[in-house]
Amino acid sequence: MCGRYAASRRPEDLAGVFEIEKWEPEETLEPDYNVAPTKEVYAVLDRPLKDAADRRPVRQLRTLKWGLVPSWSKTPEGGARMINARAETVHEKPSYRRAFAARRCILPADGYYEWVTAKDERELEVEGKKKRARKQPYFVLPADGSVFAMAGLYEFWRDRTLPDDHPRAWWVTCSVITTEAETSPLAVAPADGPHALADIHPRMPLMLTPDRWDAWLDPARTDVDDLRSLLAPPPAGLMRAYPVSTAVSNVRNNAPELLKELEGPEEGTLF
Repeated sequence: MCGRYAASRRPEDLAGVFEIEKWEPEETLEPDYNVAPTKEVYAVLDRPLKDAADRRPVRQLRTLKWGLVPSWSKTPEGGARMINARAETVHEKPSYRRAFAARRCILPADGYYEWVTAKDERELEVEGKKKRARKQPYFVLPADGSVFAMAGLYEFWRDRTLPDDHPRAWWVTCSVITTEAETSPLAVAPADGPHALADIHPRMPLMLTPDRWDAWLDPARTDVDDLRSLLAPPPAGLMRAYPVSTAVSNVRNNAPELLKELEGPEEGTLF
């Protein structure tokens, strides 16, 4: 799954990486080292500009709210639960299938966080000797330091309680597509810790390599079978993972120090 990630790159940098044609300076977000559901996030998408005579798709950098609200929802309250869409079923689930066919995006990140419960902690929890096991967070990112391009969907929702000209009349929300975690060895693995992403968690965000960006973002591609071919996992051996401070577990903590690599898991959270 993906429940937390880091996104610290400036829009100027993302514009160069993704060949952005349009972005609004007033939508600039501060670097976020602890992105949580319902926060505003950057999304790359191809869409005609509003009110433009030329209806060609334009590569844009937009700010969306993380937690997809389907267009048919009566309220936006379920958005916080729809932060992830499974690659295996995204084409058929009512909440996602329309967006999958027509509104796909890329959510750029530095990497994502995932938590591992130590074996001894798990055993205590199973035996009822501990109500909540202590978990060690890991940061997962491309081994070469490139942008982690997560496959995403976006959707529009109209708040009918507000007039058309109200700034909150329309919500634009998004979801991260996830897939089965890689079982192959990490490109760089911690000496005392997991050696594959599947050792950390059975799911992971679907990373799109640059050769798939244009096809994924192209709104003219609507054939479901064609689109499903783009959901194949990336080549193995592109990722690394390392332990970080348990401070990241508190969403109120947000600083570059959250990305600092620890020499090993914190005491009491050994892998």
